[in-house]
Formats: sequence, C-alpha cells, structure tokens
Amino acid sequence: MIIEGPAAFVTPEFLIRLATQSWEIGGAASLRHRTFVTEQKLFADHDRDAIDRTALPLVAVSTMASEADEVVGTVRIHEECPGIWWGGRLAVAPDYRRVGRLGAELIRLAVGTAHARGCKAFFAHVQMQNVALFENLKWQSIGQQYLHGHPHMKMQADLAAYPAVTDPARGWMALTRRAA
Repeated sequence: MIIEGPAAFVTPEFLIRLATQSWEIGGAASLRHRTFVTEQKLFADHDRDAIDRTALPLVAVSTMASEADEVVGTVRIHEECPGIWWGGRLAVAPDYRRVGRLGAELIRLAVGTAHARGCKAFFAHVQMQNVALFENLKWQSIGQQYLHGHPHMKMQADLAAYPAVTDPARGWMALTRRAA
C-alpha cells in the first residue's frame, strides 16, 4: 500500500468569491507579487498600480475541513468607464495550476460580476500561453500588444456566455480534481 505524503494532497474544494476579508485581500496581493514579480519577472519591485485603488479583488480560496484556508487564485476587475470593464492580474498558485478549472472559475466570477453591474463590454490583456483557455471560455482575440515587455493578446468576453453574478461576496464552492 502506498501512502501519499502531505505534499501530494490537494483539497478538492475551493471558494470562488469577492475578497472581503483583510486576509483574502492580503493573500491576493501576495499571490500576485509571487506570480508577476518573483516568478514571471514582469515587474521589478511590485505589480501594484493606480487601478488597484478601485479594482475589485476576486479570489479562489482553498478549504481545509470546510474552513477557508489560503488564497490560491486571484484576479481583479475594474470599470474603466461606464459599461466598459477590464479583468487583469489573473494568477493561480503553482501547486494549484493543475488542479483544474480555478482560472476558469475566477474568469466566470469576474465577467459575471461585471455583467451584474451593467457591463456592456469586458476586456483583458491575456498572456499568450493563456489565449487558448480564454478562447475555450468564449472570448475573442482582438489583437496582439506588448505589455511590460511581453506579448499579450487583447481579448473580449462573450457576455452572453456569462450569467450575472449579483452576490460575488457569497460566490460559490468549486469542486475540482487534480489533473492527470
């Protein structure tokens, strides 16, 4: 009989919701820093900008024994001007990238939340390695641009594919499984 160690364990349940508690907001900021500054080196010191003052942070939170444990995914959304929304800084912790659907669930919450708030168009600048994920989620490529010295695809969500999420703070439980 083979017993897997703690490093192999990944919880199958995640809360997908608007970050409302200080530890969730801090966890999202920390994950963004680890992803975009330390790992990808897109930014020298930090990835914070003026958008963070008005953006809504959304999170994927792992659970242990049905209790919120740690932020393992995040994305931010903001309204650029009336009806025009943007998503950005989508990040999933390395140990959870192969769990399945966390990025997709965060995207669903992002667009659905904006949709409920009067969104007429939802955009994102997507890193090239993630374009296929967004296309599978009913996004259309608009054109390639260089941001922070790296190629990104400007993409637009098909709002008809995303029902309005009127209570993003409540969110939902996502049951996922480790990808093979």
